[in-house]
Amino acid sequence: MVIAVAACAISVLSVLLVLAAWRDDHLISSDMGTTSGEVLSAGRLRSAVTFVTPDGETHNPKVGVLYPTKLTAGERINVEYRRSDPDLVRVAGRDARVAIIPAASVIVVTWLVALPALWLLGSPPARWFGAARRRWSRTRDAS
Repeated sequence: MVIAVAACAISVLSVLLVLAAWRDDHLISSDMGTTSGEVLSAGRLRSAVTFVTPDGETHNPKVGVLYPTKLTAGERINVEYRRSDPDLVRVAGRDARVAIIPAASVIVVTWLVALPALWLLGSPPARWFGAARRRWSRTRDAS
């Protein structure tokens, strides 16, 4: 039971991450400014950038840039940011679609580990499908 709950929680969190990325993209696209910036530090999960907005203000978002993969320190890149909140910034040309494959991979690997573990702990697939069938017939009969 704990394994199934953990696998479901990880799956839900992965989907929520993609939805949050989509929301951030929507916020940026609805009030978008574009400029060039410099990558200060680059990592797989977080990269720091600095850029100057047209009003002459320099920004270095605390949480870094969205979609930071394949950046190198010192690189000049184009960024898209939310004009009303310049701390919300992404690498130009990238969007939430780059988050789908990693999130889907996490979900698949989670269930590839969880399903055999559940089976080995005495919960074979026949039991899962039987329980699902019973629940489905009860809800269908109730309506």
